[in-house]
Amino acid sequence: MPVFFLIVACALWGLSFPLMKVLHVEQAARMPGVSSLFLASWLQVARFGLGAVILAPFLAGRKFPTRREVRQGLVLAVWGGTAMWLQADALAYTEASTSAFLTGAYCVFLPLWTCLRLKRRPGTRVIIATLMVLAGGTILSGLRPGHLKLGRGEIETLCAALLFGFQILALENPRYEGNRGLSVSFVMFLGIAVLFLPGTLAAAPGLTGFVMPGASLQAVVLVACLTLFCSVGAYLLMNVWQPRVSATEAGLIYTAEPVFTAIYVLFLPAMLGDFIGGGYPNESLSRQLLIGGTLILAANVLVQWRHPPRMPPAGPVP
Repeated sequence: MPVFFLIVACALWGLSFPLMKVLHVEQAARMPGVSSLFLASWLQVARFGLGAVILAPFLAGRKFPTRREVRQGLVLAVWGGTAMWLQADALAYTEASTSAFLTGAYCVFLPLWTCLRLKRRPGTRVIIATLMVLAGGTILSGLRPGHLKLGRGEIETLCAALLFGFQILALENPRYEGNRGLSVSFVMFLGIAVLFLPGTLAAAPGLTGFVMPGASLQAVVLVACLTLFCSVGAYLLMNVWQPRVSATEAGLIYTAEPVFTAIYVLFLPAMLGDFIGGGYPNESLSRQLLIGGTLILAANVLVQWRHPPRMPPAGPVP
């Protein structure tokens, strides 16, 4: 049962890449010259602030979040919120499918972090998988012998992948065993909105500038979709069901996310582009995407395969 719900979460997360990409296209067209970092910060406030509002009624009549649930929610807010901020900005500079596959690199970062924490030499599979991720990222990024430089979008996405790895580890931490997923999700959403609100207000050119990114029907609909499907839906499933499997098994399951994205971008961008008035064509299954994405997926499977899953005690389902 946990595996099924985590796969559903991957399908919902996969939608976030084309949705965030088309939202940036729409906002940039209405606000030429605006900073992509400001738009990324604004999105975290709008998306997760609305998510907290949606979850609040479901907490009515329940026990107030415990100290451990608040602590875990805030930890997830810092790691996940910062990662999603970097990811949102990165999508202004790279394709949705490329960002999705590069984000999957956290599945290799997890065992590397374990080796560093335990001060032991990485095994052969970890070394090979890391080289495969580097090769896949190189191909996806379009690096050439005469142009050995990662783009801003690729660098930010890889940094986000590292932070997502720590978010996954925070959900497995035994000190949070028994926490309720709904309460943790509410604290996480509220924490992300509060975390990015001061910077967003400071970067906005006045109150009008703060409101402008959401001052269109298209932006409202896109933010609502991101909130309902990719935040409330996906993160609630993750926070409730991931603690029922090991971080290793969860990392393997999450490799499905870029696969869903690669399918969505074959038809969804044109539909979304028509909704905002054009400017976002469909992607195609290029050789670069197939080879680079396959290398990263294969690296994830290699590093996770045959690891005996540890099944921690399940906490209460909210």
